[in-house]
Amino acid sequence: MDFRQFDPEAAAILTAEEARQNDTLMMIPSENYMSATVTAAQATVFGNKYAEGMPGARYYNGCVHMDAIERLAITRAKTLFGAEHANVQALSGAAMNIAVYHALLEPGDTVMALDLNQGGHLTHGSPVNFSGRIYKFVHYGVDRDSERLDLACIAQQVRDVRPKLIVTGATAYPRFWDFAAWRRIADEAGALLMADISHIAGLVVGGVHPSPVPHCDVVTTTTQKTLRGPRSGLILCRSKFAQAIDKAVFPGIQGGPHMHTVFAKAIAFKEAMGEGFRATQQRTVDNAQHLAAALSAHGFRLVSGGTDNHLMLVDLRALGLTGKVAANLLEAAGIVVNKNTIPYDPKTPAICSGIRLGTPALSTRGMGATEMEQIAVWIDEVLHHPDDATRHNRVAAEVRELCRRFPVPG
Repeated sequence: MDFRQFDPEAAAILTAEEARQNDTLMMIPSENYMSATVTAAQATVFGNKYAEGMPGARYYNGCVHMDAIERLAITRAKTLFGAEHANVQALSGAAMNIAVYHALLEPGDTVMALDLNQGGHLTHGSPVNFSGRIYKFVHYGVDRDSERLDLACIAQQVRDVRPKLIVTGATAYPRFWDFAAWRRIADEAGALLMADISHIAGLVVGGVHPSPVPHCDVVTTTTQKTLRGPRSGLILCRSKFAQAIDKAVFPGIQGGPHMHTVFAKAIAFKEAMGEGFRATQQRTVDNAQHLAAALSAHGFRLVSGGTDNHLMLVDLRALGLTGKVAANLLEAAGIVVNKNTIPYDPKTPAICSGIRLGTPALSTRGMGATEMEQIAVWIDEVLHHPDDATRHNRVAAEVRELCRRFPVPG
């Protein structure tokens, strides 16, 4: 029986969410659309099977096809990124990072990572997160004037701190990461080097951002953002860390893998090998450049002056708006962004002085430079006229019309 007939109450909520996604501009940089193929892959009989263990070494019988699909996903991940080893079982971004720390560190070991309030991630040592409670994290930040990473300054900090592990990667840093330079910094201190590329993995695969794989001991990424796969995690590492990483995932921090999601990852990795995927990643970066330039032309101040990747941060202090207020105003007009701290933000993370926005989902829908310029106009209208409800309603109607010209894939 169709679930829409069986459970109309739940189906109504799904229908409403489908309409929301169809009729609004998804501009949160960590969000994207799975293809119809990947969506269908998650709803397969692989979800019925428990498969604790690794291929060829399961704790349950009946896993012959589980082994086959996991091996296929591993092979494709290694090929896609040029990695020596891949673990495809991690259930999420947090789980993959937990596993890496569990494999490489002892409780109390010193780790360096980007400060959460300057673009880092919760699992990069936030004091309210497991990472900050179990390990001794020392955070680096961006230069106060340029709002970019000053590698010379960070190198000195690393020499002073002597961490066992350095974590690179961010959720809200709009510039390239020079992983080769980070390798030199790590080697000088005798530290291991990790890159969390959850945001930029698709850009790396698409050849529009430098790859960390040749330079880092371990690379982690979620699979749902620019990669357009299911919501899950992936760990890549040098072969000498393979056994430690695999054991850290299972039985170290989780039980049986979600095999239907592993199946969907295998499909997503194949999609990411295609020329169409590479073209979308190039369009994502191009669109970010166009959007950043258009916003700047409307008088918005962008953190670090622009972007090299798929996202940008807008400093709202000159407008007298908080990030929380601005994000709510834009959502009401059909433009979905998120409030975000800016470097050295005087406000709390719950309020913020900025918004974070990006172009992955818009690019997946096929939008280009013309649409980026129009979106900048709408953002300008809403945020420079925060009390004009009539204007906001008109923008929302125009946003819906644009969205219908660029349907959500799948």
